[in-house]
Amino acid sequence: MDDAQRTPGTGERGRAGSIAMGVAGVLLVLIALYVAGALDWVIGNGRDTARRDTPYSTYVPDDPWLQRAYDIDKLFHSVYTAGWEGANGAIGDGFLFAVTKDSALLRFHTEAHPMKDLFNGTWVDDRAWAALAELYWWEFTGRSNKALVESAEVRYVEARMQGRLSNHEGYWSWYNWPPKSDVRDQIFTNSNMNQMVNVACRLYKATGKREYLDDALLVWNGDGKTPGIEATLYKGGGRWEGARGPAAFGKQLPWEGTAYCSIGAALYNATGDKKYKDIVVATARRIMDPATGWVHPEDFYQLRMDGNGAFVHFVLDAWMIAPDELPDIPGKIERMLEHVWSNNHGKARVTLHRTSDHGIRNGWNPNGGEDGYGVDEIGTVHAQSQAVRAFGVYCYVRSLQKQQ
Repeated sequence: MDDAQRTPGTGERGRAGSIAMGVAGVLLVLIALYVAGALDWVIGNGRDTARRDTPYSTYVPDDPWLQRAYDIDKLFHSVYTAGWEGANGAIGDGFLFAVTKDSALLRFHTEAHPMKDLFNGTWVDDRAWAALAELYWWEFTGRSNKALVESAEVRYVEARMQGRLSNHEGYWSWYNWPPKSDVRDQIFTNSNMNQMVNVACRLYKATGKREYLDDALLVWNGDGKTPGIEATLYKGGGRWEGARGPAAFGKQLPWEGTAYCSIGAALYNATGDKKYKDIVVATARRIMDPATGWVHPEDFYQLRMDGNGAFVHFVLDAWMIAPDELPDIPGKIERMLEHVWSNNHGKARVTLHRTSDHGIRNGWNPNGGEDGYGVDEIGTVHAQSQAVRAFGVYCYVRSLQKQQ
């Protein structure tokens, strides 16, 4: 929910030398963490060296949606790998843990498969998902496990020092690779890459270090000379416009700007500035309105895109800062998830929910044909992690509604 803390001086930065000071600041952070031994926390970098048997859960869900989440989670745990897919599932499990306090979930992600072993990957969004998983688990376990924050901090600072936060295309944004990298990939930015802004806001709240908030504000607002993503991509009324192309290879807004709901919500919670909340609310309203053409008019699933766990989370992040302004959002998400669980009420032409083991398809259009990659996968770590994230965050929102 809304835990915004107003911070003075969070507007547009125009001070000369502020960017250089920020770089110097993150350099000092990295050196300090290295001296303290915190870099050892991420030395595994995807090797998952502490693999053990999957912890057995004795938790018995008393809610049908929690039961569904656990059914999906069982397969995710069996196909888990320590990449960005595993990080997405770890995020979903974190929200489940916040509801259930099931120690088996905690042991899975801190003992059997420590989050320090999540691979930073190649593109910057890979490490963003990993850092977010660590920061959510830090929050949901009482904000006492400093090692989780240190690991997320190292992931962030390393990417910052590599130059992946750049204005080389005329506005500030995070890029998959540093702009001058000698790589075979296309070097580009999109709203996935800018989940590093979400990471920065959460690091600011966890550490109190102003340089993280300054980075986040730089990407959104610019520096007085070079604009940020709001001036470049946001057109008002919840509408975002950016470069087109395949979803994972050049399209700047894979979910038509919905990812900026999470980023804007993080900025609102870090600053208390209502402008971020207003943009988040407008964006969520527009994307979840069937008249916009992005979701189905009755079951509200995405018509043309994969990444459904992230999509559900983005929209519910909007609700969590503005439940009074977005009262219909949880109901629409429930319709979406019921559509998946029931295989479009028994009418799907492609399998959405494999009932034998509760494997979930990556794409949720019952006729198939979505954009993305691996959209036809069912029950793989890619597809299952997205399902865990969607159902886990939704169960968390249900618990919040019960408290109201």
